[in-house]
Amino acid sequence: MNVSVVLFTSDLRLHDQPPLRAALDGSREVVPLFVVDRAVAAAGFTAPNRLAFLADCLRDLDTGLRERGGRLVVRSGDVVEEVCRVACEADADEVHMAADVSAYARLREARLRRALEGEGRRLHVHDTVTTAVPPGALTPASSDHYAVFTPYFRQWSRQPLRDALGAPRTVRVPGPIGSEDLPSRRGLPGLSQGLAPGGEAAGRRRLTAWLRDGVAAYEDRHDDLAGDATSRLSPHLHFGTLSPVELVHRARRKGGGGADAFVRQLAWRDFHRQVLAARPDAADSDYRTKRDRWRSGRAAQEDIEAWREGRTGYPVVDAAMRQLMHEGWMHNRGRLLTASFLTKTLYIDWRVGARHFLELLVDGDLANNQLNWQWVAGTGTDTRPNRVLNPVAQARRHDPDGAYVRRWVPELAGIEGPAVHEPWKLSASERAACASYPDPVVDLSEGLARFRRARGRE
Repeated sequence: MNVSVVLFTSDLRLHDQPPLRAALDGSREVVPLFVVDRAVAAAGFTAPNRLAFLADCLRDLDTGLRERGGRLVVRSGDVVEEVCRVACEADADEVHMAADVSAYARLREARLRRALEGEGRRLHVHDTVTTAVPPGALTPASSDHYAVFTPYFRQWSRQPLRDALGAPRTVRVPGPIGSEDLPSRRGLPGLSQGLAPGGEAAGRRRLTAWLRDGVAAYEDRHDDLAGDATSRLSPHLHFGTLSPVELVHRARRKGGGGADAFVRQLAWRDFHRQVLAARPDAADSDYRTKRDRWRSGRAAQEDIEAWREGRTGYPVVDAAMRQLMHEGWMHNRGRLLTASFLTKTLYIDWRVGARHFLELLVDGDLANNQLNWQWVAGTGTDTRPNRVLNPVAQARRHDPDGAYVRRWVPELAGIEGPAVHEPWKLSASERAACASYPDPVVDLSEGLARFRRARGRE
C-alpha cells in the first residue's frame, strides 16, 4: 500500500497544510476527504450561515485540488465509518488529520484511531494546523493550563513557530473513489443577506489586502465600530482556509504596533483552545461559577427576544445585533457590549446568548464563542468578573458621532451626532420623528443594581 487518506476538518486549505504535505511524502497517492458529519447536525451545531460558508470552502478546495491533478472526495454520515470505508476502498495504510480540542473532536479521534488500528492502518494527528501553538504545550507550574491570558501570552510569544508550508504542486488521487456532489449554498434557507463568500482564495485575498492596507492602523482603530477596521479574518480561521501559523509569521514580518496587536488576538484564540482542551465542560458549564440565579420567566423571555431582535432601546446594542442578523458577523467591540448587556444589565444566562450567536455567526467557533461569553459574564477567565460595560458610555467612546448606529438602526438615521445614542433624551418633536424605535427595556441603573445584588456586591 502506498496510499494515504487526508481527512479535512477545520483546515480547508492547501497552503500550510501539514496533514496533506505529510500524506504526500514519498510520492504517495492521496485521497483528500471531507465527511459531512451527521452527528454535528444531530447535536444542533449546524447553522445556515456556516453551512453556506462551508459549501464555498469545499468548492474552492476542490478547485485547488483539481488544478493540481487531484479532487476532493465528499461523503456523508458517521466520520469514523466513512473514513474507514474510504481507506478500505483506496487500500490506504494511513490517515492524516489535524488535531482539535473539543470533547466531541477528541472522542471522534479516539474512535477513529481504534477503528483504523483494528484494520491494520495508522492515524497521524498533526498539531499546529488550527493553532499556532498546540494546546497543552504551555503550562504553568501549578496547573495543566493557563487560566489568565497575560502570563500565557508572555510564554506564547517566546515559542518558536514552525515554518509555513507552501501549497503542493501536484496531488495524485487513486481512482475510482466515489464521491457525493459538493454542497452548495444555493437554496439554503435562513441565510444572512450580507454573508461574505468563503474559500481559501477569498481568504488569501482578504489577508493580502489587510496586511497591505489595514493592519498598520489596527492598534488604534480596532475598537472603531463605524470604521470597520478589523481584519474580518475570523471566519477563515474558523474554517481553516487560512493558517494561524502563516498569519503570525506574515504579521510579524509586517511589523509595527498594529501587527503586534493583531498577533495578540491570534494568541487569544490559542489561549481559549488550551482552556477548552483542559476543561472541555467549559463549553456548557461555568468555568468559575458565581452561583448565579439567572432570570427566567415571562419578563426575562421578553427581554431576550428584544435583545435578539435588536430592539432593546439602546441603539448601539441594537445596531450590533442587527449587524449580526444581516452579515452573520459582528464587530468584536459589539460582541463584548451586547454580551455584557445580556448577562449583566439584563442578568440572563450567558448560555442563552452563546447559543444565539452560534445560530448566526459564520465564525461560530466553540472555544472562542463559549469562553468569550464566559469572560464577559464573569464566569470565565476574566480577572475582573463583575465589570459591567455601560452601553451608552461604550457608544460615546467607540461610535462618537453615531455613524455605526445610524448605519444599522434606520429608525434613528435622522438623529445627528452623539444624541443618537440616547433617543429617550430627545425633545418631544425629535422623539416623535423616530417613534417606531422602542424605549429602553430597562433603566441602566436598575440593571446595574440588580446585578450587584445578585453577585453579592451590595
